[in-house]
Amino acid sequence: MSTEDSANSMLRRVRAIADFQFGKGAGDALFPGDCTFLLSNTGRIRQVLHGDGRIATVRAQDGRLTLGISGARRLHAFLPPPAYRVVVQNDVAEFMAKGKNAFAKHVVTADPEIRADEEVLVVNESGDLLATGVAMLSGREMREFKYGVAVQVRKGSAQDVTQREPEADEADDEEARDAGRADR
Repeated sequence: MSTEDSANSMLRRVRAIADFQFGKGAGDALFPGDCTFLLSNTGRIRQVLHGDGRIATVRAQDGRLTLGISGARRLHAFLPPPAYRVVVQNDVAEFMAKGKNAFAKHVVTADPEIRADEEVLVVNESGDLLATGVAMLSGREMREFKYGVAVQVRKGSAQDVTQREPEADEADDEEARDAGRADR
């Protein structure tokens, strides 16, 4: 099997995952033909990259995608509102853009089809993309609850996207090393 065939196979695979997770056509919108792939030690797709940063990571535990801010921008441009969107008050928008969590009391509206643990886009009242993250509540619960985290923000639009984002366990290792408690 040639390297080109392998890359095409990986591209077809991540596009199929995106179509399943976000709807038909999302795979083509998210992943251009010249994506690059970071693979795990076992040869599985871990991250999908493009010139403007990390588009998505394939979660090892369930095979679903977690979006980088680059992927969120692409999905935001592709999906018509209110799909996968959580609208927050304009007065707290800057905090979400910096990567802070979205609380239920700040949610103006949310796509009623959102379920807890789904990837969502956090937008301001004008519809501008602020962040991407995982829904902690359903869309209906986000609108009705007045307390608690509605969206655990993974990446805000105001955060630096030029660096490769560390895997979760890499970040933990760096934190532990900085705190002087890393395994040596």
